[in-house]
Amino acid sequence: MPSYRPESVGKAIQVALSEILHTETRDPGLSEVTITAVTMSRDLRTARVYISVMSGSVAQTEALDRLMGAISFLRRALAQRVQLRHVPELVFAWDDSITQGARIEQLLNNLNT
Repeated sequence: MPSYRPESVGKAIQVALSEILHTETRDPGLSEVTITAVTMSRDLRTARVYISVMSGSVAQTEALDRLMGAISFLRRALAQRVQLRHVPELVFAWDDSITQGARIEQLLNNLNT
């Protein structure tokens, strides 16, 4: 029987991290980061956090570097918001689905013309 716990914990972490980034961080570059998805390992020890940046003021590598610099703060704040036995290790990854979607849309538009 499949377990839905990793999915529900991932959603809770996604909501909590989004709130933390937009309300509690002092780094203005982190407030522009959007959490697009969170996938959890089966044992709930690792959370892979997919991010994107909507505005062009913060580069991809700079956003990832800033998040890695704030990882201990993010885990502490996450522990206060989400009730888990162990706060998962956060692994940040760039979500390029938005750029891929824009590229596919552009290709489809080129086919129509």
